[in-house]
Amino acid sequence: MTQSTGPLSGVRVVEMVGIGPGPFAAMLLADLGADVIRIDRPGGNALQVAPPERDILGRNRPSAAVDLKTSEGVELVLQLVERADILLEGFRPGVMERLGLGPEVALERNPRLVYGRMTGWGQTGPLASSAGHDVNYIAVAGGLDPIGRAGGPPQVPLNLLGDFAGGSMYLVTGVLAALTHARGTGEGQVVDAAITDGVAHLMAMTVSMQQSGAWSPRRGTNLLDTGAPFYDVYETSDGYWMSVGGLEPRFWYAMQEVFASVGLGDLPDRNDPKNWAELRETLRTWFLSRTQEEWTALFAGTDACVAPVVPLEEAYEHPHHVARGTYVEEYGITQPAPAPRFSATGTGIHRAPDRPGASTREALTAWGIEDVDDLIENKVAVENEEN
Repeated sequence: MTQSTGPLSGVRVVEMVGIGPGPFAAMLLADLGADVIRIDRPGGNALQVAPPERDILGRNRPSAAVDLKTSEGVELVLQLVERADILLEGFRPGVMERLGLGPEVALERNPRLVYGRMTGWGQTGPLASSAGHDVNYIAVAGGLDPIGRAGGPPQVPLNLLGDFAGGSMYLVTGVLAALTHARGTGEGQVVDAAITDGVAHLMAMTVSMQQSGAWSPRRGTNLLDTGAPFYDVYETSDGYWMSVGGLEPRFWYAMQEVFASVGLGDLPDRNDPKNWAELRETLRTWFLSRTQEEWTALFAGTDACVAPVVPLEEAYEHPHHVARGTYVEEYGITQPAPAPRFSATGTGIHRAPDRPGASTREALTAWGIEDVDDLIENKVAVENEEN
């Protein structure tokens, strides 16, 4: 195993096991070089999206299983907190407090600690204690209703918008900002990262358009929600799709030049919305006349802003991604490479995903915990012998 030398090298993070946005945030910090120790339940996580050894969200950090139902287990985590810069947790409000690991206790043990809290609804508010998932959070935040075609229902954008964009990325931004403050002042703090807050913040441009009268509440009738035929997707003759993003006139004209080069006629004037239905039907018919591969070749090297809609399993081998190493195969798993990229502090994938408790002895020892063998013998910490 080779430790990463990324820009966060030397930053220590305690991750309390969770699902979705919490693990992704911890993965991102570990990808960037942070020394992250993942605190798992002795029996593992009840909800797994993939076998633990193939769960990409668990990469680049060891797992230590600790029994938090014991006072000794809680004390063990507090010893890790004393050595940490950041703690990440994603439980409902009040759970960490009931465990004896709430912010007040943790900051008393380590006043410089950044205590990152990841929830859907936030630590306060009438919904704070309610259950929910990504689709619920983006629905209430205003991010779900605008997504979809005219006359149709809202379309769920996987869990990218809520869990990972509105959740993980804001948690990471928050704890790194708070870490900068802590290193300058010696003062730690709590970061309340709510998915609803993050999604609302991501909606800044759409809110600007809505507030200025440039965004209709009718789904699928606006510039960026498939309302405009020049910002949409079109099926090809082989059942694949092409994406069209010719918003600016020069890109639009570049697309028309490609169509003209293969003998297709003129397109209706796009500047008059009355022509949009005819324009959409024309584009639909034209794109259906060739395969995705043929259209991709025709538009290659142009500024038409037309690109193939690449299926996920084919994206791994797309020439652009191959050239940049966007997807890599490490430890027998095809996975996204760490992002973003740095000119001076390289990142990488230096550890395969751990099964829960696979590295308890190794991880606790590396963090300077004493009497690890005794902790394991007394089942305060659990080393998973099956790994």
